[in-house]
Amino acid sequence: MTTFVDRVELHVAAGSGGHGCASVHREKFKPLGGPDGGNGGRGGDVILVVDQSVTTLLDYHHSPHRKATNGKPGEGGNRSGKDGQDLILPVPNGTVVQDKAGNVLADLVGHGTAYVAAQGGRGGLGNAALASARRKAPGFALLGVPGDVQDIVLELKTVADVALVGYPSAGKSSLISALSAARPKIADYPFTTLVPNLGVVTAGATVYTIADVPGLIPGASQGKGLGLEFLRHVERCSVLVHVLDTATLESDRDPVSDLDLIEAELGQYGGLDDRPRIVLLNKIDVPDGKDLAEMVRPDLEARGYRVFEASAVAHTGLKELSYALADLVAKARAAKPQEEATRIVIRPKAVDDAGFTVVREEDGLFRVRGEKPERWVRQTDFNNDEAVGYLADRLNRLGVEDELMKAGARTGDGVAIGPEENAVVFDWEPTVMAGAEMLGRRGEDHRFEAPRPAVTRRREKQAERDEAERDYDDFEPFPSGG
Repeated sequence: MTTFVDRVELHVAAGSGGHGCASVHREKFKPLGGPDGGNGGRGGDVILVVDQSVTTLLDYHHSPHRKATNGKPGEGGNRSGKDGQDLILPVPNGTVVQDKAGNVLADLVGHGTAYVAAQGGRGGLGNAALASARRKAPGFALLGVPGDVQDIVLELKTVADVALVGYPSAGKSSLISALSAARPKIADYPFTTLVPNLGVVTAGATVYTIADVPGLIPGASQGKGLGLEFLRHVERCSVLVHVLDTATLESDRDPVSDLDLIEAELGQYGGLDDRPRIVLLNKIDVPDGKDLAEMVRPDLEARGYRVFEASAVAHTGLKELSYALADLVAKARAAKPQEEATRIVIRPKAVDDAGFTVVREEDGLFRVRGEKPERWVRQTDFNNDEAVGYLADRLNRLGVEDELMKAGARTGDGVAIGPEENAVVFDWEPTVMAGAEMLGRRGEDHRFEAPRPAVTRRREKQAERDEAERDYDDFEPFPSGG
């Protein structure tokens, strides 16, 4: 059964905001109590948080759909709805968040680092919050905004200082168990290690982590063997250790050719050329292995590698190796730029930025895009004329009417607010101007009771077509014998 997962597709949905409440205070001997509808609660966020106790993405492999709770609707008596609870999803240190196209959204490194994967929707305002000097008793409330829905990819890249790379059965698992307290599975067959193993090594005053990466073979960077799945775990390591088997039983292999093949795979994977390398000739406890190590060592040193000989089984040569790695790790840490506190960047909106755009499409439809207009449309109850009138007032104050006129829109033209897959489409009627003072009874707006020219023209054309079809159906041709 799978116990380690380092890549998973996650479907997250934030909570939707609660609807506002339209209510009027009613109390004996107080006929004009006024509006007292409360606001809806905010929807819960979906937040990814780095947790050091989590080492795999297995939970999200089995349960890829996660949703935060919705906000509660407002109530009368100025009682606001309860906010939805945020959903905290713990992820391992070194998790990279991507969208489905492969774009990196966040790189989560360090305990407690958080990223909001889906933001909860706003709660709708109640009619108490919508009351003004001209609209004293609104007969409507705003709806809650739906929460974000995202499909993201979580990819784990092990955070370690040193990576052990090499052919299968080169002795990497034995080496990490001898250097640290880690106890990976060890056996005498290839691909024993199916998941990266981490160990902590102490060498003098330096404490560092070492990772045992599953064995690589030629073609690993193109997907052969297990290399492609786990090469990503080498990316964050500061030092690479080539573990070469000096006691291999395969006649067509030797330590030098193994090194060349692994280096070729690392080069094709990319991004690892600047990492310092150390070559470890392992299994020198075997007589033939000791002889072979002495033969190839001069050639490797001539290439500029620091070469160490060791035996993970006999625990020989490990102390020198651990201190050499500690020295390289200390230098890599000192060379890293010092982390600075997060700077708050303020980006003021441009003076001429209206916050929306109006584009005329090929079919003649005018499409309005912008955060405010789209959110206002989602918050509007279109079954309530007063709510629709309030939306018209807001759009007019924002300048949408003026921009539509500049774009060439005329009475009766189609206008869509929002993206193509989820837009509200209506016939533009520029005579519907802002004017809350024209309101009548709660829930009604007299501006929408007047005849609309565009609708009238469309109905007249449809009536003409229907009449023409009836005349055609009533027409009888002359009899064939006439």
